[in-house]
Amino acid sequence: MTLSEEARERLADVVELQPTKNAELQERWGVESGSEVHGYLESELKEYYYRDDDSMIRATPDAIELVTGEELDPDDREIAVTHLQGQILEVIAGPDQEPDSVVATLHALRDAGTDAEVDDVRSALHGLADKGVVERVQKTVPTFRLSVAREKLAVQVAEPA
Repeated sequence: MTLSEEARERLADVVELQPTKNAELQERWGVESGSEVHGYLESELKEYYYRDDDSMIRATPDAIELVTGEELDPDDREIAVTHLQGQILEVIAGPDQEPDSVVATLHALRDAGTDAEVDDVRSALHGLADKGVVERVQKTVPTFRLSVAREKLAVQVAEPA
Protein backbone atom coordinates (compact mmCIF):
# COMPACT_ATOMS: atom_id res chain seq x y z
CA MET A 1 0.00 0.00 0.00
CA THR A 2 1.44 3.38 -1.03
CA LEU A 3 0.93 6.13 1.52
CA SER A 4 0.54 9.83 0.83
CA GLU A 5 2.95 12.24 2.52
CA GLU A 6 0.23 13.17 5.02
CA ALA A 7 -0.45 9.50 5.80
CA ARG A 8 3.28 8.86 6.33
CA GLU A 9 3.50 11.81 8.71
CA ARG A 10 0.44 10.69 10.62
CA LEU A 11 1.77 7.13 10.78
CA ALA A 12 5.01 8.54 12.23
CA ASP A 13 2.87 10.21 14.91
CA VAL A 14 1.26 6.86 15.75
CA VAL A 15 4.70 5.22 16.02
CA GLU A 16 6.06 8.05 18.16
CA LEU A 17 3.07 8.33 20.50
CA GLN A 18 2.15 4.67 20.91
CA PRO A 19 0.36 3.51 22.91
CA THR A 20 -1.98 6.42 22.25
CA LYS A 21 -5.65 7.42 22.13
CA ASN A 22 -7.89 9.11 19.59
CA ALA A 23 -7.83 12.33 21.67
CA GLU A 24 -4.04 12.55 21.60
CA LEU A 25 -3.95 12.04 17.83
CA GLN A 26 -6.85 14.50 17.43
CA GLU A 27 -4.77 17.16 19.16
CA ARG A 28 -1.60 16.31 17.23
CA TRP A 29 -3.37 16.27 13.87
CA GLY A 30 -5.57 19.30 14.55
CA VAL A 31 -8.80 17.56 13.59
CA GLU A 32 -12.30 18.16 14.96
CA SER A 33 -13.11 14.87 16.69
CA GLY A 34 -11.99 11.45 17.81
CA SER A 35 -14.39 10.05 15.22
CA GLU A 36 -12.43 11.85 12.51
CA VAL A 37 -9.22 10.27 13.85
CA HIS A 38 -10.84 6.84 13.83
CA GLY A 39 -12.13 7.36 10.29
CA TYR A 40 -8.68 8.38 9.08
CA LEU A 41 -7.01 5.40 10.76
CA GLU A 42 -9.51 3.02 9.20
CA SER A 43 -9.43 4.53 5.72
CA GLU A 44 -5.74 5.41 5.35
CA LEU A 45 -3.72 3.45 7.94
CA LYS A 46 -5.78 0.30 8.50
CA GLU A 47 -2.86 -2.03 7.68
CA TYR A 48 -0.49 -0.18 10.00
CA TYR A 49 -2.22 0.07 13.35
CA TYR A 50 -4.22 -2.00 15.82
CA ARG A 51 -5.87 -1.52 19.19
CA ASP A 52 -4.51 -3.43 22.17
CA ASP A 53 -6.58 -4.98 24.97
CA ASP A 54 -6.96 -1.53 26.57
CA SER A 55 -8.16 -0.02 23.24
CA MET A 56 -4.92 1.94 22.95
CA ILE A 57 -3.69 2.60 19.40
CA ARG A 58 -0.41 0.87 18.51
CA ALA A 59 1.67 0.66 15.35
CA THR A 60 2.24 -2.69 13.67
CA PRO A 61 5.81 -3.95 13.15
CA ASP A 62 5.42 -3.08 9.44
CA ALA A 63 4.50 0.50 10.38
CA ILE A 64 7.53 0.84 12.64
CA GLU A 65 9.76 -0.51 9.88
CA LEU A 66 8.22 1.86 7.32
CA VAL A 67 8.66 4.90 9.59
CA THR A 68 12.07 4.14 11.07
CA GLY A 69 13.62 2.31 8.14
CA GLU A 70 14.80 -0.36 10.54
CA GLU A 71 14.04 -3.91 9.53
CA LEU A 72 12.64 -5.76 12.51
CA ASP A 73 13.24 -9.43 13.21
CA PRO A 74 9.77 -10.92 12.58
CA ASP A 75 10.23 -13.16 15.60
CA ASP A 76 10.95 -10.25 17.98
CA ARG A 77 7.70 -9.14 19.57
CA GLU A 78 6.81 -6.60 22.20
CA ILE A 79 3.39 -7.17 23.70
CA ALA A 80 1.34 -5.90 26.59
CA VAL A 81 -0.31 -8.69 28.58
CA THR A 82 -2.39 -9.23 31.68
CA HIS A 83 -0.80 -10.57 34.84
CA LEU A 84 -2.18 -14.07 34.18
CA GLN A 85 -1.04 -14.02 30.55
CA GLY A 86 2.47 -13.10 31.73
CA GLN A 87 2.45 -16.07 34.08
CA ILE A 88 1.25 -18.35 31.29
CA LEU A 89 4.12 -17.23 29.04
CA GLU A 90 6.52 -18.41 31.75
CA VAL A 91 5.11 -21.96 31.93
CA ILE A 92 3.63 -22.82 28.53
CA ALA A 93 5.40 -25.20 26.16
CA GLY A 94 7.98 -23.64 23.85
CA PRO A 95 7.73 -23.55 20.04
CA ASP A 96 9.57 -26.86 19.60
CA GLN A 97 7.78 -28.74 22.39
CA GLU A 98 4.54 -30.69 22.47
CA PRO A 99 1.70 -28.21 23.04
CA ASP A 100 -0.12 -27.96 26.37
CA SER A 101 -3.86 -28.29 26.90
CA VAL A 102 -5.72 -25.70 28.95
CA VAL A 103 -5.75 -28.12 31.89
CA ALA A 104 -2.02 -28.86 31.59
CA THR A 105 -1.37 -25.11 31.54
CA LEU A 106 -3.59 -24.69 34.60
CA HIS A 107 -1.61 -27.38 36.46
CA ALA A 108 1.70 -25.80 35.45
CA LEU A 109 0.46 -22.45 36.77
CA ARG A 110 -0.65 -24.02 40.04
CA ASP A 111 2.71 -25.80 40.35
CA ALA A 112 4.33 -22.37 39.94
CA GLY A 113 2.18 -20.99 42.76
CA THR A 114 -0.55 -19.26 40.76
CA ASP A 115 -4.12 -19.84 41.85
CA ALA A 116 -6.10 -19.56 38.62
CA GLU A 117 -9.44 -20.82 37.39
CA VAL A 118 -9.72 -22.92 34.24
CA ASP A 119 -12.00 -20.44 32.45
CA ASP A 120 -9.55 -17.60 33.15
CA VAL A 121 -6.66 -19.70 31.80
CA ARG A 122 -8.65 -20.63 28.68
CA SER A 123 -9.53 -16.98 28.06
CA ALA A 124 -5.94 -15.84 28.63
CA LEU A 125 -4.61 -18.49 26.22
CA HIS A 126 -7.05 -17.39 23.52
CA GLY A 127 -6.01 -13.77 24.08
CA LEU A 128 -2.35 -14.72 23.66
CA ALA A 129 -3.24 -16.65 20.50
CA ASP A 130 -5.02 -13.54 19.17
CA LYS A 131 -1.80 -11.56 19.79
CA GLY A 132 0.11 -14.15 17.75
CA VAL A 133 2.54 -15.27 20.47
CA VAL A 134 0.79 -18.53 21.26
CA GLU A 135 -0.45 -20.91 18.61
CA ARG A 136 -3.53 -23.10 18.82
CA VAL A 137 -2.80 -26.67 17.85
CA GLN A 138 -6.03 -28.55 17.30
CA LYS A 139 -5.97 -32.10 18.57
CA THR A 140 -8.82 -33.88 20.33
CA VAL A 141 -8.85 -30.86 22.62
CA PRO A 142 -7.21 -27.54 21.77
CA THR A 143 -3.60 -27.35 22.88
CA PHE A 144 -1.24 -24.39 22.95
CA ARG A 145 2.46 -23.56 22.73
CA LEU A 146 4.52 -20.45 22.09
CA SER A 147 4.75 -19.49 18.44
CA VAL A 148 8.09 -17.73 19.00
CA ALA A 149 11.05 -18.36 21.29
CA ARG A 150 10.66 -16.92 24.82
CA GLU A 151 13.84 -14.88 24.46
CA LYS A 152 12.36 -13.12 21.42
CA LEU A 153 9.47 -11.68 23.50
CA ALA A 154 9.61 -8.39 25.40
CA VAL A 155 6.65 -8.73 27.77
CA GLN A 156 5.06 -5.83 29.66
CA VAL A 157 2.90 -7.29 32.42
CA ALA A 158 0.10 -5.16 33.85
CA GLU A 159 -0.19 -5.09 37.61
CA PRO A 160 -3.08 -7.17 39.00
CA ALA A 161 -6.20 -5.16 39.68
